[in-house]
Amino acid sequence: MTPLNAADGEIYAVAQGSIIAGGAVVEGDGATVTKGVPTAGVIPAGARVEREIDFVLSDLTNVRLALREADFTTAVRIEQAISANFGRQVALMMDSGTVSLDIPSTKMRSVAHVLGRVGNIEIEPERKARVVVDQRSGTIVMGEDVRISRVAVSQGNLVLRIQEAPLAVQPNPFAEGETVVIPRTDVALEEKPGIGLAEVPAGASLSEVIAGLNALGVAPRDMIDILKSIKAAGALHAEFIVN
Repeated sequence: MTPLNAADGEIYAVAQGSIIAGGAVVEGDGATVTKGVPTAGVIPAGARVEREIDFVLSDLTNVRLALREADFTTAVRIEQAISANFGRQVALMMDSGTVSLDIPSTKMRSVAHVLGRVGNIEIEPERKARVVVDQRSGTIVMGEDVRISRVAVSQGNLVLRIQEAPLAVQPNPFAEGETVVIPRTDVALEEKPGIGLAEVPAGASLSEVIAGLNALGVAPRDMIDILKSIKAAGALHAEFIVN
């Protein structure tokens, strides 16, 4: 059980549970193999609240709805949908990430009733073209609106292998001396040919983008580096997020 401290030094929750790591390590006396990042992981629903923040919902006269992903178009749609549902102007967009809700103007019995009604109003949020990659697991996720311009890509791999095989030298039986360990290191530097210079055609849809990138025939981790370079060249028309 691990306490979770806030900025004020107080403990508001404790975490406990099984850690799901994004990698694995296999090692022996002479070699070690590491896949992914075994030193980072998550505990699903692992936090248990121990201290609540003082808050009285019924005393509020104004509630601000905070958008998880700030966007002016989505905020306007929320304002219009709420006001249309109540039949009067009860919501006001403050900025791209905040919509203010005037509780007295709703003429309902309590704040809880207002929030319950607002929570059932459906809108269609504005979606951004976005590419999200996770370097630890090599995962790549692309949104439907991702577009790519015609570009040429060349990529190669450089692999460095180091293997330790120490040798123990012992003195002859009944002879004076001591056992000495002599280090032996085997180093190999290998450069793979890569994909050469390949053309990625322009894609006007997600399927065309995927087909063009798959034509390169590289592993997911190499694809992450290629996407970074395509974005730097200005040919990837999407927000690029690296975790």
